[in-house]
Amino acid sequence: MIDMIAKINGIINGFVWGPIMLTLLVGTGIYLSIQTGFLQITKIPLWVKYTFGALAKKQDADDNITPFQAVSTALASTVGTGNIAGVTTAIIAGGPGALFWMWFAAFFGMVTKYSEVILAVHYRVKDSAGHNHGGPMYYISKGANLPWLGSIFAAFAALACFGAGNMTQTNAMAGVIYQNFGVPHIVTGIVVVILTAIIIIGGIRRIATVTEKLVPVMCVIYILSGIAILVMNFDKVPGALQRIFSEAFSLKQVGAGFMGYTIMMGIKFGFARGVFSNEAGLGTAPMAHGASNSKNPVEQGLWGIFEVLIDTFFVCTLTGLIAIIFLETNQGTKLNGAELISASFGSNFGQVGSIILTVSLVLFAFSTFVGWSHYGIVALGYLTNRNKVASYLYRIIFLIVGIIGAVSQLDLIWAIADTLNGLMAIPNLIGLLILSPKIAQLTRDYMKDPNYTRMKD
Repeated sequence: MIDMIAKINGIINGFVWGPIMLTLLVGTGIYLSIQTGFLQITKIPLWVKYTFGALAKKQDADDNITPFQAVSTALASTVGTGNIAGVTTAIIAGGPGALFWMWFAAFFGMVTKYSEVILAVHYRVKDSAGHNHGGPMYYISKGANLPWLGSIFAAFAALACFGAGNMTQTNAMAGVIYQNFGVPHIVTGIVVVILTAIIIIGGIRRIATVTEKLVPVMCVIYILSGIAILVMNFDKVPGALQRIFSEAFSLKQVGAGFMGYTIMMGIKFGFARGVFSNEAGLGTAPMAHGASNSKNPVEQGLWGIFEVLIDTFFVCTLTGLIAIIFLETNQGTKLNGAELISASFGSNFGQVGSIILTVSLVLFAFSTFVGWSHYGIVALGYLTNRNKVASYLYRIIFLIVGIIGAVSQLDLIWAIADTLNGLMAIPNLIGLLILSPKIAQLTRDYMKDPNYTRMKD
C-alpha cells in the first residue's frame, strides 16, 4: 500500500514540478516584473522606506494585526528548516551554481510575492467580528471570478499544512534536540505541541504577537553567526563566489537549474526546495498579510519584496556560502543537509557553534509550525464559511499530527508535502496571471502620486 502511494505521488510530483510548473513559477515572476516596471529595482527607495524604514515606527493596532505582525507571521512560516537543509541539499545535488539559480528565481519572486500580497489586501473580506480574512482563495474567487479554483487552492493548502508545515518541522526539532541533548523525540513533540496550542488557541492576533518577537531574534542569531563564519573564513569567500557564478552556466548547472526537474530527480528535489524557500508563488504568505489592518494594498505588498530579500538573499545565501566553503575544505565528506551546517558551526565555534545551530534550527522549525497552523485554519475557514467547530477540530488534529511527526520517518511525508506544495501553487499562479492587469493598475495608480501618499481605503 505504501509503495503504491509512493508511486502515485511520484507520478503526480513529476508533473507538478516539471516544465509546466517551472514555466508558471519563473514565467509568472518575469511577466509580473515587466507589468510593474521591475519595481524590485526601479523602486528600491520606496520599498526600503516602507519596510526597513518602518521597522522602528510604532504601528497602530486594532482588532486585526499590524502590517509588521503580518510580515512576521509570513516570515515565521517562510524561514524554516528548508533554509538550512534545503539549500545545502540543492548545492550538493546541483553544485555551487545552484545558489545562483536560487537568486535568479528570487529576483523575480520578489514581484510575485508583492503581487500576492497586493491582491490579498485588495480582495480581503471582513467577518461579523471585524476581523480581516484574505489569501489566494479570496482573490481567485472574487477577482478572477473562479470560486471553484479558489476552493481547490484552499483544499490543497489545508492538506499541505500537515506535511511541509507540520510533521517535517516537528521531526526536525526532535531530531536535532535528540542529537545534541539526548531528549527523546516524543518528549520534544509533546512540549512543542503544548507551546503551540497555547499560541494558536488565541488566534491570529496571538500568533502575530509571538512571531513579531520571535522572527527578529531567530534571524539575527543565524545571520550574525553566519557572517562571523564568513569573516573567519574570509580568504575562502572569493573562491566560493567565483564557483557560484562560473558553475551556474556549466552544462551540469544549467541542468540543475532549469531542466533538472524532469531529468535528474535528486537535483529536482534539492533545487525545488531552494527555490521555494521564500514561498513566492506558493500562496501562503497572502493569508497572513490579508489579516493585517493595512489600508493600502501596495504599501503592504512592498513587505513581500522584503520577505524574499531576508529569506533568500540573506538567510539562504549565508547557508549556501557556509556549505560551499565547508565542502571545499572537507572534500569527500558524506554530510548533507542540517548535519553539514552543524558541522561547519562546530568546526568554527566548537561546542558553542553546535548549540547556536541547534537553537536556530529549533526556532526556525517552531516558527514555521506555528505559522502554517494559521494557514491551515484560514484555508479550512474558507471551505467551511469559518465554522468554529471545524476550526477547533482542525487545530486539535494539527497538534496531534505534530506529535506523530516528531517520532516518524518522513521520507514519504516529505515527498507528499512537496507534491501538495506544487499543487497549491498552480491555482495561485493562474490567479496571479489572470489578475495581472489589476496588479499593474493598482501599482500604476499608486505610483502616480509623486509623494507616495497613502491611497484611500
